[in-house]
Amino acid sequence: MVRQLLFGGGVSLANIALHALVMTMVIAVAHSASRRGTSESSVFLIGVMVPTVSVLMLVHVLEVVVWSLAYSLVDAAPPSANLVYFAFVNYTTLGYGDIVPVERWHLLGPMTAMNGVLLFGWSTAVIFEVLRKTLARLESRGER
Repeated sequence: MVRQLLFGGGVSLANIALHALVMTMVIAVAHSASRRGTSESSVFLIGVMVPTVSVLMLVHVLEVVVWSLAYSLVDAAPPSANLVYFAFVNYTTLGYGDIVPVERWHLLGPMTAMNGVLLFGWSTAVIFEVLRKTLARLESRGER
């Protein structure tokens, strides 16, 4: 059990670091874009939010790939399992149950789910903050 917790914790920390790096970049780019602005507020808002959400979706896919590579390193799934699919099902807490981890790595599924839930929540907070700041900037210019 300790081995599973340490390994899963290490993978989770790697994903948290990746997420933090991308969050920092997303916020910096959104802040920079909101300073420049445009005369059409709805176009500007779309121009900020679509890339923000797209980048966040991409980083979640990368984090799923990190989990699938981790599963591969320790042979956590049955040999015939599609590891990216298995990681997606765990990370998103979908939980189909059509693939289950091998007995010695049972805790990796719930740890993947916990990591995904936390990182989705973080992304949601960032999306809301980018939206809030963009709308505030537009309002301060009288464009909203």
